[in-house]
Amino acid sequence: MSGDMGGHTGGHTGGRSGDVIVVGSGVIGLTTAVVLAGRGHRVRVWTREPAAETTSAVAGALWWPYRIEPEALVGAWSLTSLRVYGELAARPGETGVRLVPGVEAGSRLGELGAWARQVPGLRELGPDEVPGGYGYGLAARLPLIDMPVHLAWLRGRLEAAGGTVESREVGSLDEAVAEAGTGSAAGAVVNCTGLGARDLVPDPDVVPVRGQLVLVENPGIGSWFAAADKASSTSTYFFPQPGRLVLGGTAEEGDRSPEADPATAAAIVERCARIRPEIADARVLGHRVGLRPVRVGGVRLEREREPGGARLLHNYGHGGAGVTVSWGCAYAVASLLA
Repeated sequence: MSGDMGGHTGGHTGGRSGDVIVVGSGVIGLTTAVVLAGRGHRVRVWTREPAAETTSAVAGALWWPYRIEPEALVGAWSLTSLRVYGELAARPGETGVRLVPGVEAGSRLGELGAWARQVPGLRELGPDEVPGGYGYGLAARLPLIDMPVHLAWLRGRLEAAGGTVESREVGSLDEAVAEAGTGSAAGAVVNCTGLGARDLVPDPDVVPVRGQLVLVENPGIGSWFAAADKASSTSTYFFPQPGRLVLGGTAEEGDRSPEADPATAAAIVERCARIRPEIADARVLGHRVGLRPVRVGGVRLEREREPGGARLLHNYGHGGAGVTVSWGCAYAVASLLA
């Protein structure tokens, strides 16, 4: 295992920079914890549920800046993550990251931010190159992350750097701030609670956006496909993951139902089969539902206050693009603590 992530996570900087409590163990929390541990902080992750039970574990997890703001910051965060994933893809079995070719249908380069010009190999397609009658689209070889494997790898990285993951339900952020302030004058808390921030902060601008997926046996599909329907709450995508093909999806704002809806599942399969007909006969392996932590106004990444010497930082509201910006946001948090 690489000791320094090719220079991205870094090693210990020579002595601890202070104790940090990271609240939340999804991809945002664990990535933040890994980066901070690499900067010399002693990091404790407090989590109400194991990473395998978070929304992150359900994600289809293609790198792509999807439904996330603020636009002025997202590009840089996304490109930082893209560079890290490019390195991790050298060890896919260990990290869960692979570079996979695919098509983003219904998108043009001119509609995207400046970040798109820095994505290696991203190119526009002609009408005859885009399936499903979309007429235009983009092709790229992008990171596709097997989230259960990746979350386990992140935890392993954290623990190897001396960090810990503790099962602990947080009643208020003040509780974490108080504990962080007792151990070190430079102590800090980083709030990475995703949807939980709605009640914990509290922040009423955080809203759940429900996503439903269908897992099927892969009938031999080696590339990904994605097309968002801008006029509805549905999208069409399939991502080849080890041992399964992930089909999606939905984006239902305000819907908190954790149960998979059979009619929605059937519609997802039907939409995907219009692109690749062999999907219609693929055996269903299971269903997944996740609640994306979308925040009106975009990601909140800032330092709020310094009561009694313990700093409180926020890193939440990443919606359906947590994987896409996780490393970029983690380094931004580290900069705020420097």
